[in-house]
Amino acid sequence: MPELPEVETVRRGLLPAMENTVIAEARVNREGLRWPFPPGMAERLTGKRVLGLRRRSKYILADLDSGETLLIHLGMSGRMRVSGEGPDMIPGVFHHTHPAPEKHDHVVLNMENGARVTFNDARRFGVMDLVPTVEAETHRLLAALGPEPLGNSFSESHLIAAFEGRNTPVKAALLDQKIVAGLGNIYVCEVLHRTGISPRRKAGQISAPRVARLVPAIREVLEEAIEAGGSSLRDHRQASGELGYFQHRFAAYDQEGAPCSTPGCGGVIRRIVQSGRSTFYCGSCQR
Repeated sequence: MPELPEVETVRRGLLPAMENTVIAEARVNREGLRWPFPPGMAERLTGKRVLGLRRRSKYILADLDSGETLLIHLGMSGRMRVSGEGPDMIPGVFHHTHPAPEKHDHVVLNMENGARVTFNDARRFGVMDLVPTVEAETHRLLAALGPEPLGNSFSESHLIAAFEGRNTPVKAALLDQKIVAGLGNIYVCEVLHRTGISPRRKAGQISAPRVARLVPAIREVLEEAIEAGGSSLRDHRQASGELGYFQHRFAAYDQEGAPCSTPGCGGVIRRIVQSGRSTFYCGSCQR
């Protein structure tokens, strides 16, 4: 499932095609994905201007001039694809030339500027919903989310307080979307390796200074991954169709048996299973 860097990469790729542009025509090719689409979604989108595109955790929110917000979650395999860029490839310049439709193109937005934005989802675990913009933050999928890891409300003091007394492994705590929003398996493994903290260690047993060091490490890893276009392991593509390449810089995730990259460590990356998910870490330098 795409994590925060992949979703942020997609959001940024959609900006030239969608922001401050009218949806000239919306086409909905099925009744829903993980859940049914809202009633009359195509009609409610057609003719509306996209005032802005923002992200909350792993969700993209398109605010419309109708007072509604289109909420998008990519699910396991969903892609938002932009087509119509001309041969000159001038950013933001689009032409009405698009590839042939694909089998799993479930929602198509033809933009007034000539761009086409297609939601393609082979497994159909994605989500699209329409909600009044003033109520977007209280949507049932967003209401319980914790602070954004790249925002000002995510701080050392917040994480220290959230970990206090918790008997769950630190990896599970960082994956808890109520503690911090948007982190997933890949980037938690990378953060814990970078900070030298074992994923097995109980969150409540980590000293406050070590917990505090997680905050800048989380921001660094996420920012580096966004800059690299995210991680393409199975389904992730940028809005242009290009792959992300942060997977080539993994120090821990999916590196089982590889030498640990921590200077002077000499250990190797191991794989264990925690709560049904693979965890990759170095047993020598992560304590």
